[in-house]
Amino acid sequence: MKKQTLGMMISSLRKEKGMTQLELAEKMGVTDKAVSKWERDLSFPDINSIPKLAEIFDVSVDDLMQVKTETKENMSKNKVDEIVDTALKGIGIAMGIAVTVLSVLGELETNTAFIMLGIGLSSISISLLKDKKEEK
Repeated sequence: MKKQTLGMMISSLRKEKGMTQLELAEKMGVTDKAVSKWERDLSFPDINSIPKLAEIFDVSVDDLMQVKTETKENMSKNKVDEIVDTALKGIGIAMGIAVTVLSVLGELETNTAFIMLGIGLSSISISLLKDKKEEK
């Protein structure tokens, strides 16, 4: 799920319930202008009214506030993913530079150049496919 602002969350939950801003305002004991400001992220509901808002929308406060607890395991997995991604891109760039420099110096055979470029392109392709998969 894509992270939304609190205002976007209030707006979408209100619309899911088929409520107008005025109806929500009456239930919350505020003006419809206040609800409008919340939904546009110009202001926020009072912290003490968040549980009531969650109750009206029939969601938990955590869901309303989009609280996600990230475990140490997930954080370290994300770091490993970042390192692997950087390494894959680095290999691709390094192979391209190596082929260019060695070719200029006349120190590279054609077969070796193709192998090195293949390794570099493969590394970058893996990184890009990984990024594409994460977008879905």
